[in-house]
Amino acid sequence: MATPADFNGYTPTWCPGCGNFGIGVTLRAALAQLGFSPSSVFVSFGIGCSGNMNDFLNAYASHGLHGRALPVAIGMKLANHMMKTIVVAGDGDFYGEGGNHFMHGARGNHDITVIVHDNRVYGLTTGQAAPTARKGYKSKSTPGGIIETEIDSMSLAITQGATFVAQAFAGNTIHMVEIMKAALSHKGFSLVNVLQPCVTFNKINTYQYYVKNAYKLEDVHDKANINKALLKAQEVHAEKFPLGVIYQIEKPAFHEQLTQLEESTLVSHQNSSYILDELLADFR
Repeated sequence: MATPADFNGYTPTWCPGCGNFGIGVTLRAALAQLGFSPSSVFVSFGIGCSGNMNDFLNAYASHGLHGRALPVAIGMKLANHMMKTIVVAGDGDFYGEGGNHFMHGARGNHDITVIVHDNRVYGLTTGQAAPTARKGYKSKSTPGGIIETEIDSMSLAITQGATFVAQAFAGNTIHMVEIMKAALSHKGFSLVNVLQPCVTFNKINTYQYYVKNAYKLEDVHDKANINKALLKAQEVHAEKFPLGVIYQIEKPAFHEQLTQLEESTLVSHQNSSYILDELLADFR
């Protein structure tokens, strides 16, 4: 049985105190507690500080282009739908450059767990404002303050067809492990938006800020009620951040509706290696 340590890669090089450490620890713990091994998981990483986890997590993994982590994961899931498939990306990468893929991945209900590091800035490129930053936020790319309102990522996921939407806080790893386990166990498109303080470039949305403004959802919250879920998701505009599973329903995943995947995976087809060799020959 795998342990969290089995998922350890190289030593992380994130800034001391970065919320990414909490996400990395909880993802490894959740995978181990659910019985996964490094060879049973595929992770598609975006670009940015979150994408550096590609080196820090021991699993089958790939870097997508900026904003393209999800289509890489969809390709992997369709090739081998038996493999647990995960996307790890930043809020700028996934909601900004990858926003189009985000919407279509949700409406397809692809069986992929998406973990978004939401720190409201582009941390790797030194603190430009991300699409999740609040209106008026000042950064080196927006010295006069942002004109647009922040993107409501969870409402967008719910309305476009995602079947699991949750939010976690990187400062509460025990709670986050349970949320990640629920997301990884869900069949269909599952989004976990993680409130992840950037201690270097974002001096507004700090650990103290989220301790003050975030709260755990009560057990009586009706997560199958789309209207109630949307009301909770939209609290972001009032600087309130519900933590927990905001929305969850059951419906067929994308791959379950493809007749060509009923008997076996694409990668296990008898002539799959031959076809791949032919395709690769075109690029030699």
